[in-house]
Amino acid sequence: WLPYKLQVAAIGVVLLTLLNLRGAKESVLPLVPVFMTFVITHAFAILYALVSQGANLPSVISSTAMDVQSTYSEMGLMGMLFLILRAYSLGAGTYTGIEAVSNGVPMLREPKVQTGKRTMRYMAVSLSFTVMGLMLAYLLYEVERVPGKTLNAVLFENIARDWGNPGHIFVLVTLISEAAILFVAAQAGFLDGPRVLANMSLDRWFSTRFAMLSDRFVAQNGVLIMGGAGLLLMLLTGGSVHLLIVFYSINVFITFLLSQLGMVKHWWTERASADRWKKRLMINGVGLILTTFILISITVIKFHEGGWVTLLVTGSLVTVCALIKRHYNQTLGVLKRLDGLVEAAQASAVLPRPPIDKPDFNAKTAVILVNGFNGLGLHTLFSVIQLFGDIFKNFVFIQVGILDAGNFKGVSEVEKLREQVNLDVEKYVEFMKKNGYYAEAYSSIANDVVDEVSEIAPRVIQKFPKAIFFGGQLVFPNDSLLTRFLHNYTVFAMQRRFYHQGIPIVVLPIRV
Repeated sequence: WLPYKLQVAAIGVVLLTLLNLRGAKESVLPLVPVFMTFVITHAFAILYALVSQGANLPSVISSTAMDVQSTYSEMGLMGMLFLILRAYSLGAGTYTGIEAVSNGVPMLREPKVQTGKRTMRYMAVSLSFTVMGLMLAYLLYEVERVPGKTLNAVLFENIARDWGNPGHIFVLVTLISEAAILFVAAQAGFLDGPRVLANMSLDRWFSTRFAMLSDRFVAQNGVLIMGGAGLLLMLLTGGSVHLLIVFYSINVFITFLLSQLGMVKHWWTERASADRWKKRLMINGVGLILTTFILISITVIKFHEGGWVTLLVTGSLVTVCALIKRHYNQTLGVLKRLDGLVEAAQASAVLPRPPIDKPDFNAKTAVILVNGFNGLGLHTLFSVIQLFGDIFKNFVFIQVGILDAGNFKGVSEVEKLREQVNLDVEKYVEFMKKNGYYAEAYSSIANDVVDEVSEIAPRVIQKFPKAIFFGGQLVFPNDSLLTRFLHNYTVFAMQRRFYHQGIPIVVLPIRV
């Protein structure tokens, strides 16, 4: 079947894309037969090899020891360690599952931390047993490279050579179970990719339109980006496992290095309050040294075999993200010009009137979506008053604090975010009450602003039947495809959601 490898691989990527566009479930139950087939066939093969060839084990150990001694005398200790680490780095594909669990912690069953640790423990034990068992089986059966076949395929064929037709079926089932496991592993990119894009979007390294995973348009585009990039890479490399492993290894060890560096920094920063910080710092420090060495070695060794292409592609993506971040920072700088409204609002009144403590539930109510007590929110508020005059007697302010990678660092940080959100909306309420209007606020924290506001809105409508929602839309002097791609998606996504709920919403322009 080898001549059809590229076509099958491309079909696999397309199939995964279509499955995820249809909303593939993340339940593990349908995958249990695949995992059990893989575990049973491989455990049987490893145990069979050890039992059937156990008599040869002393000679294998002896010859292996001689090989190690010969290598040591020729290359020295450092050379031998370098050889081992080189092989270790080229086997980085083994880390697919570990990376998937790390990225997928938010999806795990509660308690998430304990579930993640238990999953990692199972993976460590099973991977260690499988890798060591297969390596011993290779040595016992003197497995050598055969062009067009994996070492596992050669091993299983040697084991089942004398079994006749049942042996052929065993080899076929075992290899198909491996292919199925790899197919499931590829699903990790489609599950975690959009989630990683959402985290990047919340921190302004990517378009904010990808921050709302609940939005169908966003989820579909995230899946299409993953699938399109995977298919393009598959076609450009001709489905070469050699090149794709280099692509994967370099990029995965970049992320591992950054993760270990982050943990080393964390334990050093928290050394005054963390228990056993020296032990934890040492563990992550060893991980940092190991991953740094592996990243450098594999990049140097494989530089002319796809390494330079990997660095070019990854470097280009990093550059694009940096430019997007720069654009958002520049826009933030422009929006700060509106913060003069905050000072003006705190120093003066819009329409001085006696305070109103009780709402008129039958009166028109303006519900304003804000994101902090800032010039942007006040601009929207003043636009409502300027455009509609005394039509609105009640004002309601809604703000949702977003939990993202920047502030979701623990219970204390979440509470700080909640307090800040409450403080911001209360400033709007105080300002409007001071100016003779009835005002109240709704605040919350969530990881999806559209979902959260959609849940709050019906409660507001139930209390104030004549409520109209207002949101702000940034208008740039030189509107371009870039500004349309990077801005205003949230307010329009909310508008679509409200229309489906039958809730009126007005989007007001804010010139910047």
